[in-house]
Amino acid sequence: MSTATTAEQPPVVGKLSTLDRFLPLWIGAAMLAGILLGRMIPGLGDALGAVEIDGVSLPIAIGLLIMMYPVLAKVRYDRLDTVTGDRKLLIGSLVLNWVLGPALMFALAWIFLPDLPEYRTGLIIVGLARCIAMVIIWNDLACGDREAAAVLVALNSVFQVFMFAVLGWVYLSVLPGWLGLEQTTIDTSPWEIAKSVLIFLGIPLLAGYLSRRIGERTKGRDWYESTFLPKIGPWALYGLLFTIVILFALQGSQITSHPWDVARIALPLLVYFAVMWGGGYALGAVMGLGYARTTTLAFTAAGNNFELAIAVAIATYGATSGEALAGVVGPLIEVPVLVALVYVSLALRNRFAGATPAFTSEDMK
Repeated sequence: MSTATTAEQPPVVGKLSTLDRFLPLWIGAAMLAGILLGRMIPGLGDALGAVEIDGVSLPIAIGLLIMMYPVLAKVRYDRLDTVTGDRKLLIGSLVLNWVLGPALMFALAWIFLPDLPEYRTGLIIVGLARCIAMVIIWNDLACGDREAAAVLVALNSVFQVFMFAVLGWVYLSVLPGWLGLEQTTIDTSPWEIAKSVLIFLGIPLLAGYLSRRIGERTKGRDWYESTFLPKIGPWALYGLLFTIVILFALQGSQITSHPWDVARIALPLLVYFAVMWGGGYALGAVMGLGYARTTTLAFTAAGNNFELAIAVAIATYGATSGEALAGVVGPLIEVPVLVALVYVSLALRNRFAGATPAFTSEDMK
């Protein structure tokens, strides 16, 4: 436990930039703006949904790429070996993401939605899609370990390509059959999942890596980190807000047309995010990972790949299906909950002995 006084360590909020300090307000406004745009402009959702390349929504892809590039450009790639050698972190992440996460969502879906099979199936699909995009933003805002986040996201991406369809078969068909419950299936291929990984992680990861290599070679690390990174830093949050507006504009009609259904789906999601994040934090603390890596472990466990979940649900069951609606409600709940948990994480820093943030809020300006 840290013995530092309040005078020695000023409140976190006082250190944040204006953009960071009012982040929940900006995100709430972006969600509301997206829903209102989707409701007020007839055909907007259909028009945005029609702008896609090989089944990938182009507006959402642009927003996610803008969001992820600045964060991945900040990663010090020459330090990744310090993460890959941390077996406790890697094993803990794999257990949380690929054992606990899917099993917990399966249990919650059947507990809270036993009479709504479409929504139940949609939630189970959300639980199988581990996050490879927005989690990087939450981790950065909470002063987690950037290098660890990059490694864990890459690790989850590899597992996602090979395990998503297998676990979908297990949790939607095999396990329900063993338990005497209703069975269903999903129709997806490793290539579809790999495509999502390559677009939403591969492109910004390559761009971030090349930016650092070229920037440091031509101008030096001091210039790169003190001049270049502060200029591109705010674009991560701009990309996040743009993505939220587009996402809720696409799905605003479904959300506002089924308020009670949204509430039913939201309850197990709230429990899920709380348990996964809390479990990640508890595991990291028990293993002695320190604040930065514990925070990274918690957020990479709690986040989900909503883009993949929605795409699989639409491809298998249709755009107007209950499974697709459950996927849409995922980010509706995940975004505000994980933003709140960012602030909880920052408030918990003093509970870690010798905790030092991976970076200061100046990096986000």
